[in-house]
Amino acid sequence: MMDLQKIDQYFKDYRQDHLEELKAFLRIPSISSLSEHEPDIRKGAEWLKRSMEGAGLENVSIEETEGHPVVYGDWLHAEGKPTVLVYGHYDVQPVDPLNLWETPPFDPHVRDNKLFARGASDDKGQTFMHIKAVEALLRLDGTLPVNVKFIIEGEEEIGSPNLPLYVEQQKERLAADVIVISDTGMQGPGRPAVCYGLRGLAGIQIDVKGPKGDLHSGLYGGAVQNPLHAITEILASFRDKEGTIQVEGFYEDVEEVTADERAELAAHAFDLEQEKKDLGITEDFGETGYSFLERTWIRPTLEVNGITGGFSGEGIKTVLPAEASAKITCRLVPHQDPDDIVRKLRAHVEAHKPAGVSVEISEFDKGKPFLTPFDHPAIQAAGRSYEKIYNVPTAYTRMGGSIPIVAAFDELLGLPVVLMGFGLSSENFHAPNEHFHLENFDKGLRVIADYLFEAAELVK
Repeated sequence: MMDLQKIDQYFKDYRQDHLEELKAFLRIPSISSLSEHEPDIRKGAEWLKRSMEGAGLENVSIEETEGHPVVYGDWLHAEGKPTVLVYGHYDVQPVDPLNLWETPPFDPHVRDNKLFARGASDDKGQTFMHIKAVEALLRLDGTLPVNVKFIIEGEEEIGSPNLPLYVEQQKERLAADVIVISDTGMQGPGRPAVCYGLRGLAGIQIDVKGPKGDLHSGLYGGAVQNPLHAITEILASFRDKEGTIQVEGFYEDVEEVTADERAELAAHAFDLEQEKKDLGITEDFGETGYSFLERTWIRPTLEVNGITGGFSGEGIKTVLPAEASAKITCRLVPHQDPDDIVRKLRAHVEAHKPAGVSVEISEFDKGKPFLTPFDHPAIQAAGRSYEKIYNVPTAYTRMGGSIPIVAAFDELLGLPVVLMGFGLSSENFHAPNEHFHLENFDKGLRVIADYLFEAAELVK
């Protein structure tokens, strides 16, 4: 059991030092999607290496991939105890539009007990907390209650294109009993949550082509198929008026959620009326028989993300456009396979394609869904650690979004994945004025340290 008083005093004594270290990390503009920041990505990896070595981790190395490097480190002296594999990322999103930032994105500032900078919440701040928790225990006790391994990548914000191959190649070295990731959020201020499921993703673009060029709608309208009409006809065929997806076979692999899990979801302190007010909508929408949370967490979706075609400038142009396009993404639930869903989408489009046009489909953005049973001992252990520090019950949630690498970890390593995040949805990650509430930085350090003791009791 962790000596909470001792660890609490340690983090109080070193709080300012830790914040200054984190600020140094945040000053590195490690934007993975922009080639001009490639040297900064390297600086980020080198900074992490020094920080992990300073914390007492061993075998720390910068490991090359076909893209940006991975930083690895471990401490493996807890004989007979479980091994915790910690994943995080040191790359960040671009900062545009720059004019909306109140202070420069790579010049960290603390205001109202919030740390403002790109990467403060996603994910440098949360990754840094794991390093400091390990450092604290090694300094205080000279040992750890479990073995730990760290794998911190530099490509998460561009979809982790090279990490699955790295993990597959390093499978033996990455062997562990549980994976812990802090790259998700809490339910709200003072309301901790363990995320145990993520939806997968499958996206396509539909390109509809008609005549060889734009036509005068007065001369040819009514005699030539209009690609905009054709694509809207295709799009309308995907769902019925309640939002139920009409693609043949779309739901055939979807399992109904257990009564216990539905009861857990129903117990969440979720205010639908407040949610509608916050979103600026008058009515919620979706499949009959499912709640708002169930629709956004445990049911698959099909959404049109954008339509292009024809004239959209000021005024009017009497044109029959030569082509039109639409982008579609599906959020998937456990047992749905992205490749299978794309095949079914292709077949649906072909079956509903109007006469007089040709259709091409291109694929993008695929990721498998992930689920660790919410009653798994590793998940429940995280809940206990939150409750000790926050003094409130932990919520067990799924998340409507996708983190493709989580499913890859699950598939390649076959381990339970614990998503114990400390961010808040209001923290503007991916947007100007990203920030991290320092209350959750302070409490999160203590939660992570305690979880290492909780994890020590997991059966190997």
